[in-house]
Amino acid sequence: MRIPLQKLIVASYNDHKVKELTLLFRNTPLDVVGLRSLSSTIELKEEGETFAENALQKARTVFAVTHEATLADDSGLEVVALGGAPGVFSARYAGEGATDEDNNKTLLRALRGIRDRRARFVSVLAFIYEEGGRVKEELFRGELEGEIVTEPRGTNGFGYDPLFYVPSLGKTLAELDTNQKNVLSHRARAFQKFKAWLDGSAST
Repeated sequence: MRIPLQKLIVASYNDHKVKELTLLFRNTPLDVVGLRSLSSTIELKEEGETFAENALQKARTVFAVTHEATLADDSGLEVVALGGAPGVFSARYAGEGATDEDNNKTLLRALRGIRDRRARFVSVLAFIYEEGGRVKEELFRGELEGEIVTEPRGTNGFGYDPLFYVPSLGKTLAELDTNQKNVLSHRARAFQKFKAWLDGSAST
């Protein structure tokens, strides 16, 4: 391992996201901890214009409180015909406090009558840690190309997974089992880059 690391804080209150990242780390000796497991409540803000800016903002906020190695993810959906929307607003595309169903309905309305359904999922992981008395930051980006279907399909997923179709598999992300998703998802691809860097087998 590039740096001695036993514990990793995942800067998220999203149980689905923490679970997915925990599964990705299941074959490592790391103790992965989500924010719900901490005794203090940390307010996370997403005020950046890019996934990288948001991921770094969240990671820096949590690191400043915990002083533990921290991994933050910011991810979302970019639809070609919508000029890259919803992008960094993916989680609140239908407004603050929107549910996954609200966001999916809003997306389908926005694409009504549009034939170009190309889209990509993007995930940026920001990793902050201390080494030799210095705080260091690394970024890792993963993408998954696909298309938006006209109605939700599948139940094994969250967010826009039921609408995101992967042509090579003939299924939406919500129709894949957990093992399949953990191999090819945008977050998995970003994680694979992080893991390779952590193992010392790749550089950013």
